[in-house]
Amino acid sequence: MSLHQGPRPSRDGDHDRRRLAVNPFHAAANPLGGMTEAPPTHRLPDSALPPETAYRLVHDELMLDGNARLNLATFVTTWMEPQAGVLMSECRDKNMIDKDEYPRTAELERRCVAMLADLWHAPDPEAAVGCSTTGSSEACMLAGMALKRRWALRNADRYPAKDVRPNLVMGVNVQVCWEKFCNFWEVEARQVPMEGERFHLDPQAAAELCDENTIGVVGILGSTFDGSYEPIADLCAALDALQERTGLDVPVHVDGASGGMVAPFLDEDLVWDFRLPRVASINTSGHKYGLVYPGVGWALWRDSAALPEELVFRVNYLGGDMPTFALNFSRPGAQVAAQYYTFLRLGREGYRAVQQNARDIAGSLARGVAALGDFRLLTRGDQLPVFAFTTAGDVTAYDVFDVSRRLREGGWLVPAYTFPPHREDLSVLRVVCRNGFSADMADLLLADLERLLPELRRQPHPLTRDKEAATGFHH
Repeated sequence: MSLHQGPRPSRDGDHDRRRLAVNPFHAAANPLGGMTEAPPTHRLPDSALPPETAYRLVHDELMLDGNARLNLATFVTTWMEPQAGVLMSECRDKNMIDKDEYPRTAELERRCVAMLADLWHAPDPEAAVGCSTTGSSEACMLAGMALKRRWALRNADRYPAKDVRPNLVMGVNVQVCWEKFCNFWEVEARQVPMEGERFHLDPQAAAELCDENTIGVVGILGSTFDGSYEPIADLCAALDALQERTGLDVPVHVDGASGGMVAPFLDEDLVWDFRLPRVASINTSGHKYGLVYPGVGWALWRDSAALPEELVFRVNYLGGDMPTFALNFSRPGAQVAAQYYTFLRLGREGYRAVQQNARDIAGSLARGVAALGDFRLLTRGDQLPVFAFTTAGDVTAYDVFDVSRRLREGGWLVPAYTFPPHREDLSVLRVVCRNGFSADMADLLLADLERLLPELRRQPHPLTRDKEAATGFHH
């Protein structure tokens, strides 16, 4: 959630300057009645507005947002069937935490957890423990809390102590929520840097960072930097070897925010989930390749032993005993209902078809970009339906930030960003292909890119001065 500052005062200190155009047709029956001035924007208006007026003022301002369907920066779902939208509107007034009053919504959540446990090969899907969240960021926080508490219980004889600080091992490419977790819960973040053409975690390097204070290692099934899978099985093997040498038993959490809903359908032979005994927990984003509007995520543990009971709150608040394990309390049940709808609607074969289509489009578009001759591919969209590319070595007139800026003029939101330490020399563009981004739209994007190249090639040098502000890196 962003932190927003208050309005900046104008030079004359007038906060109440009317900056919205006043249209008399926004008023009720009398088009001139009550529309002599626009309402204030940074304080509550003194009086009420008709609903049509309030709607139109907000609607018109939001027209200046980008088109979500053309946003190739976000992993978040931007299209669902109309029926799903109707179902969500019918459930938006249900408080997800009130399981006693809304038992069927709670049952849908339980069924979704069971379906995911089965999909991810939990030893006993009925015994797997899990919950819905507002997204993968909350799910990662919960998984990290469980890792830390399990470690603290195993080391109760020496923790807490001033000279003992828990640590979490991860690649430098992790989503920012893991850095937040380490900051908020006072855990040292030990990050494996990128090296050469390896853009994610190296299993052996991760194992070498582990010690008696390591609460776990995070593996990413689908890096947001380039769409590649981290080698979870190799990571577990390296930690198995570490345990044989030292006795250290370090659990793994798999951040499957995107890949957790891609690999089970397209890469069935890839072993990354609860089939690996060292994997203690997995999260995914229902609102990414789970194909549901934001925000819903899922956190699952292989069994009750992986989630300390003391972290589960049992409250008698709204009519019954409710075990809860979440950072948020009140939240709508609409997204959970939509997730269950999508599971029923598509099934395994439907999910396979949707994700394969996205991967096919990503691969085709990546090949088209490479064929232009000005770019070098880092990935090809053959894992996540995501690929990253940079300018070829002989391109000096423009850079990826210029490309991103020019594409934005046509409505395309394609992020450009610099890679983290050890590869700060590398700046790339990234394209995320999702359900709703069609082959026709991919052709249009490629045609627009090709159309811009002659102008970009004629530049005397790259024109983007403030690369930090040029475009965002959206996870």
